[in-house]
Amino acid sequence: MSAAPQDLGILMGLAYQEFVRQLREALAEQGFGDAGPSYGYVFRSLAERPMNTSELADRLTITKQGAAQLIEEMCERGYVERRANPADRRAKLLYLSDKGNRALAAARRFHRDFERELTEANDADSVAALRRMLTAIATEERLADPRWRSPHV
Repeated sequence: MSAAPQDLGILMGLAYQEFVRQLREALAEQGFGDAGPSYGYVFRSLAERPMNTSELADRLTITKQGAAQLIEEMCERGYVERRANPADRRAKLLYLSDKGNRALAAARRFHRDFERELTEANDADSVAALRRMLTAIATEERLADPRWRSPHV
């Protein structure tokens, strides 16, 4: 008697957890072990353009208080810098620091390597089919959300 196949939703969740585990391990090996689980969303947002805390909160759909706490932690750990807004010296804009840019570059390398290794372990057609299925599940509306945009560098 064979076991029933695992629920697809659980498999997708487990695959995501494994991806995140490998990403965090790779970042730690490169000196970014103190990067929190939400940092990637901030990295991607600030890589597009500097913004203030309110804009970042709106972009990430979190409270301004939550964004302020996250930014404070990231500033303390050296990933983000506050600088005067050239249009209004009293206001501050958030920028990725050198460390933040290096961490983002390391994460992007991991993403590329992960997909390359997945393709090598399977085949390009299977990975392309997986991408199509995940894209269909994610929906166009969610994929259009700037938080999930994948800038290619």
